[in-house]
Amino acid sequence: MDESIWELMEHGGGAMWVVVAFSVIALAVAIERAIAQWKFVTRARMLGDVVTRCLARGALDEGRSACERSPSPIADIFLVGYERLNRTKPELVVTAVHRERMRVNQDLKTRLWMLGTVGATAPFVGLFGTVVGIMAAMKGIKPNEVSFDKVAGPISEALIVTAAGILVAVEAVILFNFFSQRANRIATEMKLQTDEFLELLLDPPSDSQPSRKAKRTDEDDNDERADRKRVKKDGDGSREAA
Repeated sequence: MDESIWELMEHGGGAMWVVVAFSVIALAVAIERAIAQWKFVTRARMLGDVVTRCLARGALDEGRSACERSPSPIADIFLVGYERLNRTKPELVVTAVHRERMRVNQDLKTRLWMLGTVGATAPFVGLFGTVVGIMAAMKGIKPNEVSFDKVAGPISEALIVTAAGILVAVEAVILFNFFSQRANRIATEMKLQTDEFLELLLDPPSDSQPSRKAKRTDEDDNDERADRKRVKKDGDGSREAA
């Protein structure tokens, strides 16, 4: 069994080794991207809900603590907003947050170019191996000994490299499309979460500041009491004048 495998790997003048290496690279990138994108959307939504509730009631420190504890990459986006808040202009806060979001988007597509490269070049490597194998087979055939068996065997062996190259290319293209589509979906989810976060961070609801409301209510009560005393004094003065 070992000898047959080694013989198979020698087909195409060593091109089969390149095709196998491409297959290993494609699988390694797929596993790494699957781990990186595992439960990304679920974790982003959970953290977004926590931060949204905290901002809605004015608990900025609690929301920031949740981001610092979260393993989700979207937490880095939220933390940039917290750090820039009240330190710079609101429009600069928005710019910094979106800049960090774009960086996370780029990280989601890291090493996907390898899958695209394998998908584009693997068939040509297989074809190259087939051409080399056919040339080697033709050189080994003597003109006076040409027969179908002697020609079909070497050519069929050489075509194995092309078949392997096409198989690896199909594998790489499927993986590339899958992870690219998933990265686009994650990018859309991050955009929605980031926009909602910025709306609540830069324009918090009025209910999130009860202390200020209470303060304004006390001031209004004091003004009303002062007005009543002033009216009462004015009334007493008019009576005395009469």
